[in-house]
Amino acid sequence: MKPILKHPWNLSETEALTLQQQLAAQVIKTDQLRTVNYIAGVDVAYPDSGDRLVAAVVILDADTLEVIETQTAEDEVHFPYIPGLFSFRELPPLLKAFEKVQQTPDLILCDGQGLAHPRRFGLACHLGMLFDVPTIGCGKTRLTGEHEQPAPERGASAPLIDQNEVIGCVLRTQTNINPVYVSVGHKISLETACKWVLKAAPKYRLPETTRQADHLVNTLRKALGNK
Repeated sequence: MKPILKHPWNLSETEALTLQQQLAAQVIKTDQLRTVNYIAGVDVAYPDSGDRLVAAVVILDADTLEVIETQTAEDEVHFPYIPGLFSFRELPPLLKAFEKVQQTPDLILCDGQGLAHPRRFGLACHLGMLFDVPTIGCGKTRLTGEHEQPAPERGASAPLIDQNEVIGCVLRTQTNINPVYVSVGHKISLETACKWVLKAAPKYRLPETTRQADHLVNTLRKALGNK
């Protein structure tokens, strides 16, 4: 896979903020999915030593959630650790991993935020626009916004609201288990995003896309740390 949208990565903080604001205005928040046969999970980790990143992409069958392809990549850190600008730090190694992908996913689930971001442009939005692929943000924790607690049953939800705008959904994927934070990444509605997160999380709190990508990237991280 190669990105459709290309932009420089050697940016200052001010340049990154400006680009983020420009791209945020172009995020598509409605369903533009075709038949979804394959879904992807992505994750990035930091080895214990050195100034490097490791990234993983895992492709799953959308119906069975069986892993059909995995790809990884390493990269040096090129952008400082600045809250709200993580995509500029973590996407370069993910792009390297996506370059190796043979089976193009129809939908990408990110372990992170989409519109549920102070400037409405989290990593899920950025990644979705780069590849022009429908993308969902599914974070373990809240980055911004306020919400009521959803009911305890699987499938219960509550709106995530920031400045009187619904920016995501607090979704209970398993009964009596902490919810996840779902938001639009690109080319998908919030309602459809929640349906896909539930479908991808039949047994555990986190979607299988996230669980598989997290396991792969942490295995690689530990291996690099032991070198």
